[in-house]
Amino acid sequence: MGLTIGVDIGGTKIAAGVVDEEGNILSTFKVPTPTTPEAIVDAIASAVEGARAGHEIVGVGIGAAGYVNRQRSTVYFAPNIDWRNEPLKEKVEARTGLPVVVENDANAAAWGEYRFGAGKGHRNVICITLGTGLGGGIIIGNKLRRGHFGVAAEFGHIRMVPDGLLCGCGSQGCWEQYASGRALVRYAKQRANATPERAEVLLALGDGTPDGIEGKHISMAARQGCPVAVDSYRELARWAGAGLADLASLFDPSAFIVGGGLSDEGDLVLDPIRKSYKRWLVGGNWRPVADVIAAQLGNKAGMVGAADLAREPDPIM
Repeated sequence: MGLTIGVDIGGTKIAAGVVDEEGNILSTFKVPTPTTPEAIVDAIASAVEGARAGHEIVGVGIGAAGYVNRQRSTVYFAPNIDWRNEPLKEKVEARTGLPVVVENDANAAAWGEYRFGAGKGHRNVICITLGTGLGGGIIIGNKLRRGHFGVAAEFGHIRMVPDGLLCGCGSQGCWEQYASGRALVRYAKQRANATPERAEVLLALGDGTPDGIEGKHISMAARQGCPVAVDSYRELARWAGAGLADLASLFDPSAFIVGGGLSDEGDLVLDPIRKSYKRWLVGGNWRPVADVIAAQLGNKAGMVGAADLAREPDPIM
């Protein structure tokens, strides 16, 4: 069908990339992310225009954090941008003259991994993004499944603990409060406060206090065998694996693809997640067990997936 542009809206920059039908990024163009909603639309259009120079482009896919309608045109709600029923497709088309589709950013990343990354060869995969929060996407029967209203796969807000920790969404006990980068840091700080003698390596990497612990310190300390850092990863993995076991009961995928910043730690985080998943999987000793594998595309997944979705007349159900 030709070249398309994928747009990734980040907190500090908006990146647009020209992507071919094999998932290769041919060129990129980045602009700073403005602070006002209308200026962000203008910046998206500017990034698209910058990326398209010298290329024949047939469409644009935009990955946006938030709830996107079934028609791939309107952002119902975005958590970090003041978009409420924002007709993003219409506005960007008017500015660029190109056909545009809008997709939830986690869905776009999931589609990118399914088509060109760790999901190649699978028909049924569930993608999980473990970053600051927790998101994901559902591909069943080679289709991106978004539900009747288009807002399925908000995995981070599955309630794991009734009346549990307060979530930024306003609810309590959401999965991302127990399995995310924020959760990992919280676990480490709690343990370092309780048993500082087991956290000497970890504390030395920061400012010497539990409050100074950051995610990068936990990773480095765990690789040095620091008990508190290792235990913190195990606690995160316990909750992540339990959630995957629940999703296996719902969707029965052949693989779980784990992406996001935490997946960059490789087997440091994936091995304990696999163990927890198998522990909590109902009938796990007597049934086929889906693989838990690392994503391959890194931060390119959203751009590549959004661009590929722009080629599809409607790969979504």
